[in-house]
Amino acid sequence: MEEQLKAVQCMQDYIETHIEETITLADLAKVSFFSPWYAYRLFKAYTNYTPADYIRRLRLSKSALRLRDGNFRVIDVAFDLGFQSADGYQRAFYREFGCNPGEYAKNPVPLYLFTPYGVIYKQAGKEGRNMGEVKNVFIQAVKKPERKVIIKRGKEAEDYFQYCEEVGCDVWGLLTSIRSISGEPVCMWLPDKYRNPETSKYVQGVEVSAGYQESVPDGFELISLPEADYLLFQGEPFLEEDYCQAIEDVQQAIQKFDPSTRGYEWDDENPRIQLEPIGSRGYMELMPVSPVGKK
Repeated sequence: MEEQLKAVQCMQDYIETHIEETITLADLAKVSFFSPWYAYRLFKAYTNYTPADYIRRLRLSKSALRLRDGNFRVIDVAFDLGFQSADGYQRAFYREFGCNPGEYAKNPVPLYLFTPYGVIYKQAGKEGRNMGEVKNVFIQAVKKPERKVIIKRGKEAEDYFQYCEEVGCDVWGLLTSIRSISGEPVCMWLPDKYRNPETSKYVQGVEVSAGYQESVPDGFELISLPEADYLLFQGEPFLEEDYCQAIEDVQQAIQKFDPSTRGYEWDDENPRIQLEPIGSRGYMELMPVSPVGKK
């Protein structure tokens, strides 16, 4: 089982790093150390996609972000990401997202982007891991501006795994498609005053400007948050498959930390914020605080 997981993860990693090149089943078989036939079967069994479908959806999602963020011609984006013609790319984009890429480039709307979760990381989330050594956690004071957040509520979720079971994992792809003032989507634990009856404490969302007046996707809500002080807790870089332990290390450090040593006290009026665990930068959480005596 572990050998198969690693093989599929190697194929996913290869696709991610070679997405602008021609990728063949022979290439994937080579990095998986299995035959092309068996590599194909493994990939589909563990990801629920054929390699071709997986590559196509990933390319389309990356092309959408490129059109959203840059002044690129549709034809250039199509060829850069391996599509054989502009017409074929436009048809594929429309089938995937329900809009024309040229129109999307002029007026980006929220899209459900494909999020390629690594199979070995999902397995690590189920089993947990022990990294075996103490890691440093770095702390930095940051100030969040007044802003709005487009959120999707769950029902009872208090963490990521419960949230995905209630809402699904495709929410993150849509949030990624929306321009964020912080550069990426966020997960939040909401104080009671921001919760609706019978909705979850844990939500996923994207921070936008306080003056945001664009459309909000169906099933999502827009909440307003005030300017607030935070302490950013950041762990050391970690192996991606060890992300559960990396999260636990930072959260234990938060529990032990006394904010008064920095002149703060915990603030329960603003949401605690979780950023996507990315091994190269370390796991990060932001804890709301206020200067001692000013609550």
